[in-house]
Amino acid sequence: MKRFVLGLLISLVILADFGPAWAQPILDDRTLVAQAEQPRRRTLFDLLFGDEPQAAPQVRQTQPRQQTAPSRAPAPAPVALPPPKPAADKAEDATRLAVFGDSLAIDLAKALERFYAEDPNLVVIGQGVSSSGFVRDDYFDWNAALSEQIAADSFDLAVVIIGINDNQALRSGGQSHDPLSEGWTSAYQARLNRFLEQLRAARKPVIWMGMPPMSRSQYSAAINQISALHRLAAFSGGAEYLDIFDRFADENGKYTAYGPDVNGQNALMRKDDGIHFSSAGSDKLAFYISQAIRSFYRGGQVSVAVADPLQGTDAATMLRPPFQGLGQIRLLEVAGTVMPLGRAPERAGDLLTAGSAISAPPTFPLDQLLEAPVGRVDAFGVGISPQSEAETRNSAR
Repeated sequence: MKRFVLGLLISLVILADFGPAWAQPILDDRTLVAQAEQPRRRTLFDLLFGDEPQAAPQVRQTQPRQQTAPSRAPAPAPVALPPPKPAADKAEDATRLAVFGDSLAIDLAKALERFYAEDPNLVVIGQGVSSSGFVRDDYFDWNAALSEQIAADSFDLAVVIIGINDNQALRSGGQSHDPLSEGWTSAYQARLNRFLEQLRAARKPVIWMGMPPMSRSQYSAAINQISALHRLAAFSGGAEYLDIFDRFADENGKYTAYGPDVNGQNALMRKDDGIHFSSAGSDKLAFYISQAIRSFYRGGQVSVAVADPLQGTDAATMLRPPFQGLGQIRLLEVAGTVMPLGRAPERAGDLLTAGSAISAPPTFPLDQLLEAPVGRVDAFGVGISPQSEAETRNSAR
């Protein structure tokens, strides 16, 4: 009997799991996929004999998306710089300005090219040789080089700025002379005179530039003595000597890296080595040269835009001091002297009593104000008129 009951239960289970096909519902693809994802139902065999190992669920394979690299923002286009100022075509008979000298002459020639870029009647010829001078003629002989240029008739005007490499021993006549010694000075002056004599014989006008102050005091003192020899040679050789020392010095005559440019604005005038000029300093030199060659060069109309804060006022017509410094050979028509903003002004009492030793500050008694004659600046309208003073004297007699 027990076997019959057990067999009946098994039959019922089999009928429930494996029914006829007509009893199965019609399934579509979505139903099959949903059933495939559901876990298998537990049967009587699972309850009696344990769970069978389940197969891993089938997962629908989906095609992975292709990841595209994020689009980068387009790089900004470079800012277009303004085109350089077009230079004027030089005339065939343009005046040829040659710049002779050391590395200072190289920078000066570039500044002069910028200055006269729009002038078709003047062309700048750079003849500077770095590390050259009048001492080491074994390295570069300036007198021989000048003789070749004169023979080729390659220039009409000459600008000379040289000397920063000449503070060294000079060999002449088989002997070596220490810098600025008596033998050195004699041989050095002979070379300067020969250089200028060639220019004078060829009837070439010359502008000789002096040396500015240098940052190192000992070196600056030596260059200043060499520049003094240049001045004497220029005067005796008929050259125009352009002194620039005061124009690149501070109020105490010392080296300063900054100073007013051609527009009166404070700018860096010298390079970091304390010897050479910056672009603004070279442009300032070019401006000075343009003023100095007016007696020689009359070819074109060249103007410099110089900022004048007094333009349009009554003070603009008044006579004003030179550009910078004292004792200049030429007065420059510019806005006036430029004073540093950090300079402490001199006290009026110090200016009035300069050079005199006074223990106590000067006093001004009020009776002098009353007795001041009419017309004196301290009368203030209450002084004694000359007529009343004469009448008082006559009545006292």
